[in-house]
Amino acid sequence: MLLIEDLKVEVGGKTILQHIDLEIHPGETHVLFGPNGSGKTSLLMTIMGYPQYRVVAGKISFKGQDITHMPIYERAKLGIGISYQRPPTIHGLKTRQMVSICARGEIDVVELARKVNFEDFLDRDLNAGFSGGEIKRSELLQLMAQNPDLMLFDEPESGVDIENLQVVGKTIALLLQKNSFPDQDKPKMQLKLERRKMGLIITHTGFILDYVAADKGQVLYDGMLSCLSNPREILNCIHENGYKECVRCIM
Repeated sequence: MLLIEDLKVEVGGKTILQHIDLEIHPGETHVLFGPNGSGKTSLLMTIMGYPQYRVVAGKISFKGQDITHMPIYERAKLGIGISYQRPPTIHGLKTRQMVSICARGEIDVVELARKVNFEDFLDRDLNAGFSGGEIKRSELLQLMAQNPDLMLFDEPESGVDIENLQVVGKTIALLLQKNSFPDQDKPKMQLKLERRKMGLIITHTGFILDYVAADKGQVLYDGMLSCLSNPREILNCIHENGYKECVRCIM
């Protein structure tokens, strides 16, 4: 599982996250809400290990290992993957090559690309001239190749039209094993035990909840986590009252 304890993070000497406690068990998906500038992306980047996000207090553990100061590539090998909101364009690197780099073993790149309708983009430079939806599908294809145990999604609905949103949402559900168990006779606890993939999803709109059955939601406001509750209930509170009033009420 992922366990974050009393985390404090600085960027350029300025505190951007403090008193962060978060626990995600195998099979769970958490959704993170919060206004722009509240530190949501910073939390994902800290979990992933980007060095500019300096942990000055607290601890991050994954699969029982202390990864607080572990480099990015070691976290990736351990089973953490991320889908960025705005990934870079890399000229000279073909999408096919990037997918192969991400894979933890032999894969059929073309067959994998078919799952997100992306075969025609494999021989194009990574993200070069891609639309918002195409960039998201490229990111998901790379995650599918990596097949990590913990997946971090930074606003997967951002810049995505309705048609692509359906592909993105269903693919994320597949990656997180949320639609892998069609047997309705199985008790919910048994299904949860069979699922092992973990997810942490940042969302502004909540549209992703139409495709991914998240287990828990939290609000990150002014650098601090404010609640732990049902994602739909939190989203309704935000829609009705706004972030500030929602956090005040919960606290």
